[in-house]
Amino acid sequence: MKADRSFSNLLTAASRGWCERKGDEGVLSLALPLDEVDPLCHLPLLADEHPFQFLWDSAPGLCFAAAGQCQSLDLAGPRRFELAQRFSDTTLARLTDATPNTPAQARAKILLAFSFFDHPAERQRSQIHTSAVQAVLPRWQLSRQGRHGWLRLNGVITQQAEARDLAEQLWLMAENLLDPNHNSKDFWPSSVRGTTALQPWQECYRPALKRGLDLVSSGELNKLVLAVRQSIQLQAPLNPLPVLAKLRQQQSGSCRFLWRRTHEDAFFGASPERLLSLQGNQLRTDALAGTADRNDDGQGLLRSEKDRREHELVVASITSQLCNQGLTPRRPRNPQLARHGQLVHLHTPITANAMGHTSLNLAKILHPTPAVAGLPCREAMAWLRTLEPFERGSYAAPIGWIDSQGDTELRVAIRCGHARGSVLDLTAGAGLVRGSVVERELQEVGMKLSVLADQLDLDAKDHPRLTSKRAIT
Repeated sequence: MKADRSFSNLLTAASRGWCERKGDEGVLSLALPLDEVDPLCHLPLLADEHPFQFLWDSAPGLCFAAAGQCQSLDLAGPRRFELAQRFSDTTLARLTDATPNTPAQARAKILLAFSFFDHPAERQRSQIHTSAVQAVLPRWQLSRQGRHGWLRLNGVITQQAEARDLAEQLWLMAENLLDPNHNSKDFWPSSVRGTTALQPWQECYRPALKRGLDLVSSGELNKLVLAVRQSIQLQAPLNPLPVLAKLRQQQSGSCRFLWRRTHEDAFFGASPERLLSLQGNQLRTDALAGTADRNDDGQGLLRSEKDRREHELVVASITSQLCNQGLTPRRPRNPQLARHGQLVHLHTPITANAMGHTSLNLAKILHPTPAVAGLPCREAMAWLRTLEPFERGSYAAPIGWIDSQGDTELRVAIRCGHARGSVLDLTAGAGLVRGSVVERELQEVGMKLSVLADQLDLDAKDHPRLTSKRAIT
């Protein structure tokens, strides 16, 4: 190993951290530079026996993996954004970083996963446990940006010997990750086969779609984003990492994510939509609405009165919400085209000075955007409860992180799947406005479901896009 990554220097840093610790049971955080290690590929080695695993892969930008829980929060209720912010602030304030001069990519992070609603529907409350928010300070964190990487370990320490033990664990894990004989891809299955779709999604979706179109056509709603769920029975429990590796190639403009609660419960996807990015005091959010497939170069979207109107509803709502908080949002006059794999979207970036607002206060203001709920928001949310026969869970909800300097990245969790053992639930939605047509919305949902389904070895009868075409014809 390089001299600037010596074990003696690490022990010195751990000893210094012990002396500077905050409280009798503070969290000590140590980091080592670790170049040429891919967090996506090495997450299984990092996780070892830890059930909780996380991946954030916006490569060629920031990519980091995390495993284990050092500190955590799990709650439901309408104050979830406020309480998650308090937990993040308090936990990071109690953390003693013994290696503070690390780049932004290596900072200690609180990981966040919200549910779409702040409580489950009445009909679901006795059947499932749904967290309104989960927040985790991970035990292990492996990051890479460009060719440069860092490994970080967080641990609660109550005596000086535990600080040395933390340094030894970090050093041994670094050697393990750098061992060329350890290639986690050797343990990945070559393919994942689906056997049967538990229920054709069009069967449930078409009646709800027609009712939603009635609501927007009558003027009761300006927009409604109805989601559908396709459940697929797999031949074996799903390992999401090979799927995410494929999505890195096919959805390079998206952010791949994984929130693995247990070995049998994994929520993952490739989100093209940023809820918010906060760097210093600079806020950015995205309006993403209007979709076409790979056979459209996007010019049809730009010329479509219906799609432009749907997109502008989202842009106007976001800018209005920010203005109501005293911010001055800026946006380009016309939308841009954003291609994500086979899909093309209308995209408008919106920026503002955050004026001292915390990131999760801004997230509370922005979630849910009209791109995943509808307008007016309160009425649209009530209709989603009525027309969608399943619990959304984390679909279309914020997922991301806050670091020790307050910088934040949150994505809208779409183009996603939720694997529970050998059952995989795929969820996608379509935005309904005046002028929407049932057949076109069915086709759009099929394309969105296929973002993940295309990565699996599914029988033709179980493939959402293929069954969508049969429904249309």
